[in-house]
Order: sequence, then C-alpha cells, then structure tokens
Amino acid sequence: MAFGSTSLWLGIAAALLVGFSKTGLPGASIPAVALMAEAFRDDTRLSVGAMLPVLLCGDLFAIRYYRRDAQWSQLWQLFPFVIAGMIPGYVVLWKLPTDGLRVLLGVVILALLTLHSFQRWYGAVHWLEAKWFNAMMGMIAGFGTTIGNAAGPVMSIFLVTRRMGKQEFLGTSAWFFFLVNLSKVPFFSLLGMINTKTLQFDLFLIPMLACGAVLGARAVKWIPQAAFDALVLGLAGVAALRMIIA
Repeated sequence: MAFGSTSLWLGIAAALLVGFSKTGLPGASIPAVALMAEAFRDDTRLSVGAMLPVLLCGDLFAIRYYRRDAQWSQLWQLFPFVIAGMIPGYVVLWKLPTDGLRVLLGVVILALLTLHSFQRWYGAVHWLEAKWFNAMMGMIAGFGTTIGNAAGPVMSIFLVTRRMGKQEFLGTSAWFFFLVNLSKVPFFSLLGMINTKTLQFDLFLIPMLACGAVLGARAVKWIPQAAFDALVLGLAGVAALRMIIA
C-alpha cells in the first residue's frame, strides 16, 4: 500500500520522538501524538491506532534499558483509577465523529501541557501528593491514553511527585505504559483502529523508532532537560492548537 510522502515523513518524525521519549526525555512524546494525527488527517481514529504499535515497540526498548528500576508499589495504587478513566475513553472513541475527536484530542493535549508546565515551573506542592490528586491523575491518564495515547504528561507529573530518580522514573514509566498499551490492543482492533493499513504504515516507522530509542538512552546523560522540554512543549502546543483550529 502506498502512502503519501508527507504522511510518511510525519510518521517517521513521530516514531523518532516516541523512541527518544521512551529512553530519554518523556516530554518528547507529546508532539508525536499531534504529528501522527496529521499523518492520518482524514481519520483521527486511525492515527491513534497507528500510534499504538509504535508506542509498544518503544515501551519494549525502554524496558530493555530500565527493566530493573521500576517502583511497582507506585503503579499498583494508580492502576484502578487508570482503568476507571479508560472506560469513558472507549465510549468517546465509539461515539464521537472523527472531526470531534481531533478537537477533543487537541484540547486534551493542551490541558496536559498546562498540567505538565505547572509542575515544571512551580514544583511539587502539597496537594500534588494528596490521594484525590493521584486518583484524578490516574483517571485523566486512562482517558488520555485511550482517546489519543496522550497520557505521558500526566504520568510525568505523578512520577515526579513521587521524588524518583531519573532511572526509577524511566523504569516505572516503561512498565506502566507497556501494560496499559498492551491492554488497548484488542479494543482498538475491535473498533477498527488497528488494521492492515495502519500496520503497514507502522512497518516503515520501526527503524526510526529504534534510532530514537538509542539516541534517547545516550542523550539523557548530557542534554539540558529544561531547554529541551521548553522546545518540545512549545511545539506540542502549536500542534494542538492547529488540530483545534483546523
């Protein structure tokens, strides 16, 4: 199956960012969601379905690097709320027209960026560690990951408030997203979001995903995270606004 060159380049850029985010800087995955939505501009559902196998491959790379660093106690307290958030997410995917989904996905990305930026600028404050806040984070993560694979910023906020080291952060995040993304495969397949078209498209992206993962594992040691995150978040904001306006 032939794909337009623009769609392929957008998909390749998204895969590179996903690989980089899984082993290096988590914020790099935020604009990848918007890039994939542009690659499948005619059907946003397919963009979400095409992104899932890419994310799963990225999760496997992250587990390869950081499999021993996960803090499972933090994950078990979050999983019930994530499941609670995924259920309405599937209802939205089933009922909402593709144009409405693009707008909703853009709004979710902007909301997640706001939360992420708040935490980056002001640090963890006392209510970020409250039980109700953790429950809210879990439900938003479940909803965001279901409608658009867009739970990265929420998990970043949650894990940072746990005061984890860099290795523990990446290891815990790797196992969380691998298990959550794996659980979505049968549902996305039933909804027709993962099909022959999306899987063929994904085959072109895996090599660039691997390159991004290797680069991320090396770059995390020396790239100034504050400067990189500022650029990534800015690009994600522009992409999300374009999804809403267009």
